[in-house]
Amino acid sequence: MPNFSTLTIAPDAAAPRVARLTLNRPERLNAITDDMPREIREAVEWAEGNDDIHVIVVEGAGKGFCGGYDLAGSAESWIEHPCQQESFPWDPLVDYARMKRNTEDFMSLWRCPKPTIAKIHGAAVAGGSDIALCCDLIVMADDARIGYMPTRVWGCPTTAMWTFKLGPSRAKQLMFTGDVIDGRTAAEWGLANMSVPLNELESATMKLAQRMAGVPRSHLAMHKIVVNQVVQNMGLEQTQTLATVFDGISRHNPEGLWFRRYAQRHGFKAAIEWRDSGRPIPEGNEAREEIRRLSATDPE
Repeated sequence: MPNFSTLTIAPDAAAPRVARLTLNRPERLNAITDDMPREIREAVEWAEGNDDIHVIVVEGAGKGFCGGYDLAGSAESWIEHPCQQESFPWDPLVDYARMKRNTEDFMSLWRCPKPTIAKIHGAAVAGGSDIALCCDLIVMADDARIGYMPTRVWGCPTTAMWTFKLGPSRAKQLMFTGDVIDGRTAAEWGLANMSVPLNELESATMKLAQRMAGVPRSHLAMHKIVVNQVVQNMGLEQTQTLATVFDGISRHNPEGLWFRRYAQRHGFKAAIEWRDSGRPIPEGNEAREEIRRLSATDPE
């Protein structure tokens, strides 16, 4: 089996035609590191090259699926880092290249000719929802949560899959509010294929996976290509380009820079609490004034 630092992949012992790709950083709620997107792609490529594998189940170890990017340290630090260029004028192409690479790595789950199923317990939020939505099918526990809270400030989902999965009205509701929804609601809205009690999540997911795994690989691939082509024709790639550019802007405009300065001064947890509380987020000149105030005691 291939060896990775952030995840594991192997055929299921009881269902050899099904591979389990397990995000494996449970101590950090499987938060996304610099290595994880690349390793997801490499794991998918391994499964693609294994003729015995027909279906890939993507899951998370520990308490949840994936809590998003591992940002606490970088958001609070006062050092330069690739996704928040501040010591020199922001170069949007550098930012775009970095985030687009991550998007393409996540999208390996969508492009793979073998069906992928996201099995979600706990939380699949922020960047973790990007991983889940790149899978072909989603099975959730009733009490699991999915959403992209950073749409309120400091983020735009670069995979842009929400509209293609939900339709424009539901997608706008989640993007405008940054709200999360539970598994029951996700199934009702058509985002999840099904939602079941947590103690039935494993059996429901594997029943679906094994039903699909009995279909010849060529047939699965052809049907996936046909459906994916419809989404491509709707403008998926162009939409992802725009979303990835906007993601960079959202981290470097006055509101995004205010969020980072607030996290640096008061901690990432406090910044998240403000963002998710529904309190008005400083914008425009108010944000610029707050940036100056919060930067006045910059330890550097």
